[in-house]
Amino acid sequence: MSFAFGPESIRVRDLRKVYRVHEREAGLLASVRSLVRRRWREIPAVDGITFSVAPGEVVGFLGPNGAGKTTTLKMLSGLLYPSSGELEVLGFVPWRREREFLRQIALVMGQRNQLAWDIPAIDSFELNRVIYRISRADFRRMLDELAELLELWPLLHKPIRNLSLGERMKCEIAAALLHQPKVLFLDEPTIGLDVTAQRRIRSFVAEYNRRYGATVLLTSHYMADVEALCRRVIVIHHGRLLYDGDLAGLVRSFSPHKLIEVEMEQGSPDLAGYGEVVSADEGRVTLRVPKHATAEVTARLLDEVPVTDLTVEDPPIEEVIEHVFSQEAR
Repeated sequence: MSFAFGPESIRVRDLRKVYRVHEREAGLLASVRSLVRRRWREIPAVDGITFSVAPGEVVGFLGPNGAGKTTTLKMLSGLLYPSSGELEVLGFVPWRREREFLRQIALVMGQRNQLAWDIPAIDSFELNRVIYRISRADFRRMLDELAELLELWPLLHKPIRNLSLGERMKCEIAAALLHQPKVLFLDEPTIGLDVTAQRRIRSFVAEYNRRYGATVLLTSHYMADVEALCRRVIVIHHGRLLYDGDLAGLVRSFSPHKLIEVEMEQGSPDLAGYGEVVSADEGRVTLRVPKHATAEVTARLLDEVPVTDLTVEDPPIEEVIEHVFSQEAR
């Protein structure tokens, strides 16, 4: 059965990808036996997820290693054929890999290189110009814009092997965007980069989205990437969708704790009786308390402890995500 797609850039329904893996015991006898009678096991990498992404939306696609994130991005970009389910990107069926579809998407994988190792970046860019049939005028305009945003001018004529990891990643992103795609699939684009390079690439993605209205689906283990770019997150684990909504809603839904930071006069009493002490340093203590007890604990602290300042905050998003995954595992 098919279903009608609306105006979304990306729409997925009950998407599955199952791998069939050959299994055998160790030893020579098992090897011989497997020639006649093989045992197979099915491993679901993506197990029936459904979501949609609106034009111009930047969505964080989160999950631990092995959750199915990269497999999903590969199906959305047409590199993998799904086992079942339906999906469309910009009105195209990705695995058909139609030319017009490929001209409107880009997949950037932080651990994969598309640029030729021994030639300057500008030569690889020129190759992409020919592949995507970009006119020289459009190529020059887009290259100037990307070089300005990513500070590429000093790098264009250096062989890729002579660039640092951060410099290579900037060139990889530029190469993927020369044809001005409408949908970006970014798989760990800042992995292994220093803080400065991460910040620059985050700023670039935000600016590209603002200028061109591109739809972005981003996977990252750095929550700073997600918090800076994404109002909405989709969380999957073991190939199944656990959450789809805004970041604040994720914290409200899955975090059972609040953090209370207390500043006190020197020599103040131990606060272990008020909650779990997360950190303590120079008259400043951070407590983790159950969400339902926050008001009570705060009132007790203000009444019983010589407090000079007190703040109540949600836990870091990394902690919330870790809690989500540990709960699902249990």
